[in-house]
Amino acid sequence: MSQAQPAGYLAVPAAGQGSGVLVLHAWWGLNSTIRAVCDRLAEAGFIAFAPDLYHGKVADTIPAAEALVTALDANHLQAKAEIAAAVAFLNQQPGRTGDSLAVIGFSLGAYYALHLSTVDPQNIRSVVIFYGSGDPDFTAARADYLAHYAENDPYEPQSNIDFVTAALKDAGRSLTLYQYPGTGHWFFEPDRLDAYNPQAANLAWERTLAFLNR
Repeated sequence: MSQAQPAGYLAVPAAGQGSGVLVLHAWWGLNSTIRAVCDRLAEAGFIAFAPDLYHGKVADTIPAAEALVTALDANHLQAKAEIAAAVAFLNQQPGRTGDSLAVIGFSLGAYYALHLSTVDPQNIRSVVIFYGSGDPDFTAARADYLAHYAENDPYEPQSNIDFVTAALKDAGRSLTLYQYPGTGHWFFEPDRLDAYNPQAANLAWERTLAFLNR
């Protein structure tokens, strides 16, 4: 019996089949930028699903985003359960190919993507993070990792990047890491006009698709 779609956005290739990619949104919520990422993944041949961890709420300003993420942090166990439900939903898509999923996380979503790879290693074999980090124990993980970081990012200082790099190395996981010169946090997101860097964003996208298509 198929599972009802959780709150979120699903994009399916025109061919109706492809490997699955879970997309975890930044602290802005499931906005048009994240939907566009799912659509671009579908155009590239993937079945993409982005769960809505804010249940319809979207922020446009940093204070509004901080309020939403504070509420989410207070209820992080529910957020993790909703992400697990999204994995199950994606796995049940009739056109999904392959025996594992990829996950892409942006900022806040990167934290949850890294965590997911450690608690659901049998499902998650590829992880892409954009300017985010976390502190999980990667011993149980089976995934390969691709990380995109900004050069100048007060939200993700070099110490955070070094911590994640060392933790993955200690666990014997494969990590490919890029830092993009002249960029700041949110450089991939076109709706963040003060941060968007088209050249870096396009390069990061090309590298992401190459990683997912290995």
